Amino acid sequence: MTATDRPRAELQIETVPSERLSRDRDGHLRLILKVDHQGKHVATVPLVLSMVEAERLHAELCYALDGEPAPADAPECRQLVQYPGGRRRF
Repeated sequence: MTATDRPRAELQIETVPSERLSRDRDGHLRLILKVDHQGKHVATVPLVLSMVEAERLHAELCYALDGEPAPADAPECRQLVQYPGGRRRF
């Protein structure tokens, strides 16, 4: 789902495409998000996750995306893998 597919909300939080996920000196992951209110930019803020929080979020996203077809530009971990015996997994 892209930003244009979603209904307009009062508060919208999205990733900043030009900002890559980074890791700080303490090992936390940092993802820059932009916050808009009623279509107007309000702030740019970092989402900071510990490794445990990142793993938990990763697991939740895996469950949420299970069975959904991966878009062509999806990361390698979302690409369909054909296992011996005919099993298919992402």
